[in-house]
Amino acid sequence: MAKHKRHSEDYVTPVRRILVGILVFFLFAVFLLWRIDSPRVERFRAQIVDAVVPNMEWALVPVTKAAGLVEGFQSYARLAEQNRELRRELQQMKAWKEAALQLEQENAKLLDLNNVRLDARLSYVTGVVLADSGSPFRQSVLLNVGARDGVVDGWAAMDGLGLVGRISGVGEQTARVILLTDSNSRIPVTIKPSGQTALVRGDNTAQPPLEFIENIDDVRPGDRVVSSGDGGVFPAGLLVGEVVRGPDRRLRVRLAADYERLEFLRVLRSHPGEVVVDTGALIVMNPVLAPVAEGVPAEGADASAAAEGTQ
Repeated sequence: MAKHKRHSEDYVTPVRRILVGILVFFLFAVFLLWRIDSPRVERFRAQIVDAVVPNMEWALVPVTKAAGLVEGFQSYARLAEQNRELRRELQQMKAWKEAALQLEQENAKLLDLNNVRLDARLSYVTGVVLADSGSPFRQSVLLNVGARDGVVDGWAAMDGLGLVGRISGVGEQTARVILLTDSNSRIPVTIKPSGQTALVRGDNTAQPPLEFIENIDDVRPGDRVVSSGDGGVFPAGLLVGEVVRGPDRRLRVRLAADYERLEFLRVLRSHPGEVVVDTGALIVMNPVLAPVAEGVPAEGADASAAAEGTQ
């Protein structure tokens, strides 16, 4: 058995050498064929290529597929990198959008503050809301204006849309505003267009109820609610909101002020009302008569003369 194996190995080695020699000779011949610069050889090379290459397409399919796969992976890597870059840009754009929206809202509120039409006799000072101390039992905000700015207790505070509350507590550099929704807030109002007077009572909800309405049948949802000025609490004509009917079927006020975004508030410098000390001062004792033409008696003179004649 070992002898037969040794004889087979003796045949394999020479055959292998012959095959390697033939392969080397063939490759050397191909090399020389491709290196010879001759028209005949060139035509011969072209004939070989035309005969061999079309029939070798099946062998090039794996290479083509492999090249396409590599290119696809490279394209996917580029797309993944572009996707990451777009995500980063999107995050930046979201941040810029949020900043732009905040600036737009701030600008709109400032424009609203500039465009509000109030009594020409009223002046104001605008402050920034520093903190919101709202709670289930107390709703108020803190402003960065105080006694140094001439702020006094009881003055009205508005945003760019409507009445927000009144000053209740003044420091040197800050002041506290009690909101209309606070349970301690009571303001007299007039309901337009019926002219009914009522009282807006805060109950720690977003829509405080209307109380003490003179004639409730004349009030409809959608009617405007403005401050009446009664009692000298607020100047008359400040927009409070509009009448709505709540879930409990009571008439309530949808406040015009945007309580969810209180950033700037306008504090109105209210002038004290005229104090009447003597009730008799309400009646003019010596009315000024209009001048009469010469020779034409006034009605008052005729009446006096008639009274004297009667006596």
